[in-house]
Amino acid sequence: MLRREFMTLVAGAAAAWPLAARAQQPERVRRIGVLYSLAEADPESVVRRAALEKGLKELGWINGGNIRIDYRWAKNDPELIRKFAAELIALAPDVILTSGSVVAAPVVRATHNIPIVFLQVIDPVGSGLIESMAQPGGNVTGFTQFEYSLAGKWLELLEEIAPNLSRVAVLRDATRGPGIGQFAVIQAMAPQHLLELRPINAGDPDEMERGIAAVARSPNTGLVVTVGGTAVRRDLIVAAAAKHRLPAVYPYRYFAADGGLISYGPDTIEPYLRAAGYVDRIFKGEKPANLPVQAPTKYQLAINLKTAKALGLTVPASLLARADEVFE
Repeated sequence: MLRREFMTLVAGAAAAWPLAARAQQPERVRRIGVLYSLAEADPESVVRRAALEKGLKELGWINGGNIRIDYRWAKNDPELIRKFAAELIALAPDVILTSGSVVAAPVVRATHNIPIVFLQVIDPVGSGLIESMAQPGGNVTGFTQFEYSLAGKWLELLEEIAPNLSRVAVLRDATRGPGIGQFAVIQAMAPQHLLELRPINAGDPDEMERGIAAVARSPNTGLVVTVGGTAVRRDLIVAAAAKHRLPAVYPYRYFAADGGLISYGPDTIEPYLRAAGYVDRIFKGEKPANLPVQAPTKYQLAINLKTAKALGLTVPASLLARADEVFE
C-alpha cells in the first residue's frame, strides 16, 4: 500500500515537473534593430534614442532586460546605410526601426519578412514604401514627417521675419524626392510673392557653401533650407548663413537651437515615443500591414532672437506670440 502511494506520488511529481519548468523559464529576449541617418554623437540622436527607450520602458520593454536594441548610425553616408542595413537584417531582429527617408528605402527593399517601422519619412506612398497610409501592406508601417506643402509655410515665415526680400535661395538635394517635392511647392508660390528663386545643391558640402556665398552677393536675399541631407550638415549651413548675413528659415527646431534664425516643422522627438507603441503591438502579434501609417501631430515654431539681432531684424510681436520656443 505504501509502495503504491509512493509510486503515485513520484509519477505525479514527474508529470508536473515539465509544466513547472516551462512556467519558470524566462521570457525570450526580443531584438530590435535601429538604423539612424545621423551620427551617434549628434545631440539630436541622443534625445531620439532616449525617447525611444523611454517609450518602450513605459510599455514594459527594458533595453538590456527583456529586449536588446542594436543601434547603427549611418551619418547620411550611402555606403554606411547599405552596410548597416545588411548587418541589421543578418541579425534577424524581431523588428527594425529606420530614421529618415534615405535610410528606410534600402531596408524595405532588402527584406520582406522582418517587420519594419519607419520614422521621419516623406511621401511613403509616392516613394513606393507602402501601398496606402491606412493599409500599408507588406511588412512595413511607420510615421511620416510632413507633406511637401509645408514648404509654402517656410516661404511665408521668411517673408514675415524679413519683409524686404526680393529673392530666395532654396537649399535642396535635387536627387531626392523630398528635395524635388519641396522645391516644386516653393517654385509654384514664388511668383505670388514676387520673389526670384535660386536653387542651391545640398548634396555636396563644398558646392553648398559656394552656392550660399554666391547668392549672398545679391542684396535682399533670403534662404530656405529644405529636408533631405541638410540635418547632418546643419552646423555648416547655419554658420554659412550667419557668415554671409542671410536670413534663413529651417525645417526643424534644432536648427534654431543651433543658431538658425527661424524654424517650423514637426516635433522630431514625439514620433519615437509613438513608435514604441507600434513595436509593442508587433511584439504582441499584430502585423505592420494592418497598422496605419501616422502623420505628425505636433509642430513647432522656434525663433532665435540673438540671430535676428545680429542680422538687424526686428521680429514682429505677432510672430513672437505664435512661437513655441524663443532662443535668446
